Amino acid sequence: MQTIQELVAPAMPSLQYDVMREIFTLLAPYNAGGKAITPQTVISKGLTVDSLTIMDVIMELEDRFDVTIPMHVAADIVTIDQLAEAVVSQRARR
Repeated sequence: MQTIQELVAPAMPSLQYDVMREIFTLLAPYNAGGKAITPQTVISKGLTVDSLTIMDVIMELEDRFDVTIPMHVAADIVTIDQLAEAVVSQRARR
């Protein structure tokens, strides 16, 4: 299995890397299929999560990175990299 360092580009900005690492950590328990979690993993299909779990993950990320992800943005998130980008873009607006 690949490490976070192998899955995320080494040249990635520090915040993006921290967000991606946190997402991978939060979603790791829901990887029942044994397939590697990657930035392109479709959250609702590649993992054993339901909508409540996804909202819990989003709230954890909001607390951890001191951001608020609007519901209309959260509704459009499909993949892990889209979730990371939502956190990073909301952080940049502060």
